[in-house]
Order: sequence, then structure tokens, then C-alpha cells
Amino acid sequence: MLDEEKRPLTEGGEAPDAEGQQTEQEKGNSAFEWLRCLVGVVLVLVLLFTFVAQTFTVQGPSMQNTLYGGDKLLVVKAELCDIEVGDVVVACQYNAQLSDPIVKRVVAVEGQTVDIDFDTGTVYVDGQPIEETYIAEPTYTSEGTQIPVTLQEGELFLMGDNRNHSTDSRSSMLGVVDERYVVGKAVFLLFPGKTASYLGETSGTGSRDFSRIGWIK
Repeated sequence: MLDEEKRPLTEGGEAPDAEGQQTEQEKGNSAFEWLRCLVGVVLVLVLLFTFVAQTFTVQGPSMQNTLYGGDKLLVVKAELCDIEVGDVVVACQYNAQLSDPIVKRVVAVEGQTVDIDFDTGTVYVDGQPIEETYIAEPTYTSEGTQIPVTLQEGELFLMGDNRNHSTDSRSSMLGVVDERYVVGKAVFLLFPGKTASYLGETSGTGSRDFSRIGWIK
């Protein structure tokens, strides 16, 4: 009679469970796959925020009610997108008086003429009133820039959506902005700040409205 196939014994004198060994191996493979996936995600994020986009936190009330102070934005770098009328952009280092980054909306681009009737609050581009569904209030305040103004090559006219609580291209402190100072286009609201209780408030005192997360219009 042939001897039964010999199998190594465990500490308790029993042969090891082959199925148990396979389970442990599968666990190890799953952990390795999970780790490899995590490394891949981290690498993609590093590349994304190095070459494609960056985040920006809104300061102040100038873009209410589109954006509030504390809103965290995803900004696509300017060299990767065309800047057009209606875009919300981030600009910085444009002059010594206003060196902090700002977020504003593009109202006009090179070759266009901007005029504003401050009595009615109407903004005109190339002689036509523009439809501004995004503004909090009509444009009643003038800040020193000579209006009307025709934009030269590479110039942008930027304004905050909260028109009467915004330092923008109407102000002699800023004026028209060279497109080279645009960091990028704000495309997505990643995390909401607290909503403000009134239009001129510099920081929100209300709650966070997570339903606002999404594409910026």
C-alpha cells in the first residue's frame, strides 16, 4: 500500500488549509492593488495641480452672489484656456497699489469699448447694453477710471458681480488689466464659504450651502 501523500503539519498537528492560504494571498494582492491605485491618484493630482490647475480662495464680497468670501475655487491656468467675455478669472501682481490676487468677471476684451450709464446702472459694450443676469445690483458707482474706454491689445475690463462693493477696472487703482496678469479661469466651486448676510459684508456669517458646489457660470 502506498503511503498517503505527506502534508506539512501546523503547530496543532493539522495540515494547513490551502483555501486559507489562497485567501491570505488574495488579501495581499488586493492591498497591493489598492496601494498602486492610491499612488496613481496622488501622481495624477500632483501633475494636475502642477501643470493644469490650482486652487484659489475668494476674499471679500466683490463677487456676490455668484461667489462668497471663503469659497474655494478650481482655477485652470491661463496658458491652457482662452479668456472670453463672461469668464470669471483670477489676476494678480498687476500694479503696486493692488498686489493681492483678485477674482473678477471679464466684461470686455481687446478692441471693445466699455461705457457705463451710472444713472441707470447699465453697462454698454460697443454701444450695446449687455445682459448681466449674474450681478447683485446695477452698476451705480464710478471709481475714477475715465469712461468710456477702448481696450488695447491684450487688455481686459474686469468687474465684480457685486458692482457697488467691488474695486475693479472702474477704479483708478486698478484700471484695465493686462491679460498677462491673469493667473487663470475659475471653472469650479470646490468648497463653499459661508454665505454673507448682506452684500457689503467682507466675510460670511451664515451657513455653508453645499448645493452651490459645481461649475461657475
